[in-house]
Amino acid sequence: MKWLAWLLVPAVLLLLFAILVLVILKKVERFSRSIFGTKSLAEGLKRQELELSKTPKSVSGMTRIYEPQLRKDFPEFNWREFQQKAEQLMMLYFAAISQENENLPAGASEALARQLSIRIRENRRQQITERFEDVVIHNTEIAKYEKKQGTCVLTLQSAVGYIHYKEKNGARIEGDRTLSTQTKYNTELMYVQDARAANLDRAVGATCPSCGAPITGLGNKKCEYCGLEVTPVNIQVWSVQGFYEVDYHNV
Repeated sequence: MKWLAWLLVPAVLLLLFAILVLVILKKVERFSRSIFGTKSLAEGLKRQELELSKTPKSVSGMTRIYEPQLRKDFPEFNWREFQQKAEQLMMLYFAAISQENENLPAGASEALARQLSIRIRENRRQQITERFEDVVIHNTEIAKYEKKQGTCVLTLQSAVGYIHYKEKNGARIEGDRTLSTQTKYNTELMYVQDARAANLDRAVGATCPSCGAPITGLGNKKCEYCGLEVTPVNIQVWSVQGFYEVDYHNV
């Protein structure tokens, strides 16, 4: 009888374990059906990953608030022109990284050129090939507008989708070559109102073509020193300082 008891106890424990596993599997199946519409959790997670790869991120849309203020400070301000400039330069920036081309067109500041150069050279140092493919900019909005220390800084936020991956020695070490990534990028544009106050010796701000005095009043069309009519400030005075992917470090 003792040997029967020794056999019965493990059998009961095994049966209880099997019942517990079945209960857990049923709960997982119900959870998967309620969340993903399929009984397979793995399939549901794959569907969710695919859906997320197609869904653009929402951006911080403060355009309606800041656009009137920008028009007041800069009567010739054209939001669509700024939006297009930022998006075009961002596309060129991604292409430059993929092609390892350190040259950017006019409108890019020394800061942006340096940011690009550092990234490309660091990839070369590590013998990494970085690629951006099928880049799509879904939407761009004004996120912030600040005036400080002789400068005006305009921050735009864009919802961006692309295929992004890195390879080393022919092997993929980061990203996905088949699945798109949806993310957000901030673009910083700067207008130097007063180069001396901004402590930017090499910066190009708006100056009077007659006497050379700085045009420090936003939206001014007359030089406050000699009275000469001054051409209104346009987009060429603003320069793109950098692109930053929005994450826990840059928001």
